[in-house]
Amino acid sequence: MLWAALFLSASQPAPQPGDGPDSAGVMRISLPVALQLAQVRPIDIIVAGRRIEVAQAQFEKARVLWLPDLVVGFDYLRSDGKIQRIEGEIINASKGAIMAGAGPVAVFGLTDAIYAPLAARQVVRGKAAELQATLNDTMFQVADSYYTLQQARGELAGALDTLERIRELERRVVKLAPGLVPDVEASRVRAERVRREQEVERAKERWEVASASLGAVLRLDDVALLSPMELPHLVVELVDMDQPVEALRGMARGMRPELGAQAAGVEASAARLKQEKARPFIPSILLRGAATHPGGTLAGGVFGGGINGEMGDFGGRNSIDLQILWEMKNLGAGNVALIRERRAQREVAEQELVKTRYQVDAEVLQARSRGLRSRARYLQAELGLREARASADKNLQGVGLLRRNGEMVSLMFRPQEAVQSLQALSNAYNDFYLAVAERNRAQFQMYRALGNPAQALDPPAETEPDRPEALPRPAPLIP
Repeated sequence: MLWAALFLSASQPAPQPGDGPDSAGVMRISLPVALQLAQVRPIDIIVAGRRIEVAQAQFEKARVLWLPDLVVGFDYLRSDGKIQRIEGEIINASKGAIMAGAGPVAVFGLTDAIYAPLAARQVVRGKAAELQATLNDTMFQVADSYYTLQQARGELAGALDTLERIRELERRVVKLAPGLVPDVEASRVRAERVRREQEVERAKERWEVASASLGAVLRLDDVALLSPMELPHLVVELVDMDQPVEALRGMARGMRPELGAQAAGVEASAARLKQEKARPFIPSILLRGAATHPGGTLAGGVFGGGINGEMGDFGGRNSIDLQILWEMKNLGAGNVALIRERRAQREVAEQELVKTRYQVDAEVLQARSRGLRSRARYLQAELGLREARASADKNLQGVGLLRRNGEMVSLMFRPQEAVQSLQALSNAYNDFYLAVAERNRAQFQMYRALGNPAQALDPPAETEPDRPEALPRPAPLIP
């Protein structure tokens, strides 16, 4: 995978690994680690894996329908009272019999033995595709949560930088002569400083909330706060968004596991339809033991009995009942209804496949649009942040510089102008880190929309930035 580091900044070093984890439950984490954890921890993946096991067991069961059950045990028969002889005479009888042995039991339709494994195999294939789709969805969910965390951390870095600048402005205003700065402007600076302090607290809150959300996705225990190792303005490139739409749509139709699952469902329903069409013409098998009383299950073994409670004359006995039966359900009307039901189920599966194909096409178009537009917004936000920083620096440096107009002396830059530039800088920071997060999310969204397997995503470690402009260093860990 191609991960390009397109940074605005990085003259300052990233936080060192020694910053965490610590006794307060702070955990340092990177995106590669989060993605690796996602393949083994989330509940959705575990459930999808169990569904494959269920489908595999059902497939194995369908493959052995040809084999009979084997029963082993004892059969005891006792009869007292009137019975009827074959000739019709009613007599009193008291007799008993016992048998110890075994016997086969098999009652199945040959159509089930032929077609059920075919349908079950497709169900297994569909469940495997659903597991892959769950892995891909989880990958995107983890990436989305991770970049929400990164966005919050970047916003905190911007809020801290802006707060430090407003404090510097406040110190400079205090040093100015009262005649140069009206009280109202000094109050405005102090009010803005309080507002920036509140913004820092809100940014910390967003970081903590985003950390809790990512921890819930990864099922991390005893972790109070997650702190990303990468710089918050890291930009990743997974997919070339400039590719033609038809090329992207073709890749998605060939790789999306959801389409594979739906196609397997169509094949399974087609096998069941063939099964019902063939049912009236292919017999069913009934095999059971008949060595004991009618309807018994033991076929061979040791048999003995006698009058009243006597038991004797034991010896071997064997009796098998094998029937080959053609069945017309409800004089054939039931078979016709079953065929109509299976045909309708196949048509529903086909329509679901078509519906999913259109949904896949829409997701590709949506991801491409978001990728291209978020890239444009990122470039605009980068320029806007650069200009906002330059404006804030000039205004802050200009506070305290005097200019003379005749006999009058005035400030070259008034504190009010510096406050406005810092407000613009705060907005520019938020716009920039939002644009970074949206651009990265769009990359993962397109990666998933194309059906690329989550297991193939192997992002490298963070690389050094290659651009000289400086952004504030990532925020420190929250106490």
